[in-house]
Amino acid sequence: MTNNTPFAFLPVASNLVPDEAGIRRIIQDYLQPLAAHGGQWQPADHLDTPQPLLYFVVTGGTENAILHHSAVRHQAMAGEPVFLLAHPTHNSLPASLEVLARLQQDGVPGRILYLRGADDEAGWWEVATAVHDLATWRYLQQARIGLVGDPSDWLVASMPGADTVRQAWGPHIIPVNLVDVEAAIQAVPVTAVTAQIAELQQSATDIREPTPAQITDAARTYVALKDVVQQQQLDALTVRCFDIVMRLKTTGCFGLAQLTDEGIIAGCEGDLVSTVALLWAYKLLGEIPWMANPAQLDEARNTLWLAHCTVPRRIVQEYRLRSHFESGEGLGIEGSFAAGPVTLLRLGGRHMERIWLAEGEILQSGHAENLCRTQAEVRLTHGGHVGDLLRTPLGNHTILIPGHHLNRLRRWWETMRQTV
Repeated sequence: MTNNTPFAFLPVASNLVPDEAGIRRIIQDYLQPLAAHGGQWQPADHLDTPQPLLYFVVTGGTENAILHHSAVRHQAMAGEPVFLLAHPTHNSLPASLEVLARLQQDGVPGRILYLRGADDEAGWWEVATAVHDLATWRYLQQARIGLVGDPSDWLVASMPGADTVRQAWGPHIIPVNLVDVEAAIQAVPVTAVTAQIAELQQSATDIREPTPAQITDAARTYVALKDVVQQQQLDALTVRCFDIVMRLKTTGCFGLAQLTDEGIIAGCEGDLVSTVALLWAYKLLGEIPWMANPAQLDEARNTLWLAHCTVPRRIVQEYRLRSHFESGEGLGIEGSFAAGPVTLLRLGGRHMERIWLAEGEILQSGHAENLCRTQAEVRLTHGGHVGDLLRTPLGNHTILIPGHHLNRLRRWWETMRQTV
């Protein structure tokens, strides 16, 4: 992994090393690789830097100094995990082990990054990964998720309060009045959606039920939701979309899919748990995720069908424009996935403290008329089993991410979980 995120590193040496020149002599070989990876030497009196911070354990005898520095750092970055950079000489590793043990006793998460030498390519990959992990953590602490209306009534296991989301994962929940958004949808002029309509229709392989008026209304919904994102400075949003279907006879399916394709994570049904999972996966992995229902499963084959009435168009091979499945109203998107590797993710628990992960392969896309429009059959191959969903479910909506990422997600979770 090549790190594109600037970060700070604080060298910490014992009192037996008299000055900065002495520190430089010990870690001289590491300074150029650190700079090449985006690292900047950070003095101890600037621990409030917003950049990810690594503590470079130069020598032994530094345990109390690192604990002091991390305590000062936490005044500006409360809850931030502590990453210790260790090397093979001057008792760096023994000191790192002692410090991390104490931090974990105190409930502070962290990790030791061990470099076997200045040319340790695997070690530098770990450094780059750690910096990205910290940047993702920091992003989530600052993220703003718009909740347009309340969560849908049927999400009985997926209705955390704003304070729970904030304490567990970091994002600020910004309430948005659904009635105001509905009025904004109706006020969008046709001239504002001409380009969206043309692109949506031209790229589709087929248009079944939706009329030109229904396609126009779906595009209006996209424009209105994007205006909310811009006005509220949102990083993501989730919408109580069935109310829009019932009251306006249109859908958010295109709007949510298009916003996600543009890098603005958009969840369905006011589901904050799934929207946090979507945002985390997108920021950590750089892959566009899909939120869907596990509609059918086969324990013997370890397969399940996922289905939902919309999908980001960038992650499917082709798509057709359909009606919304449950209501027959408006516009839904029926996308076809390519066969290939995927990871499934679900967060849950009263305090969003639990996780289910599994890797698998998409076997085929479906076109059943008794399921939501976009359908994908997945065989699980590693991690969770489909039987888990019957015995210990964390909720309905499940996140599909292209590619195999179980170890990456789990490692982030296991390092950061004391803060989530």
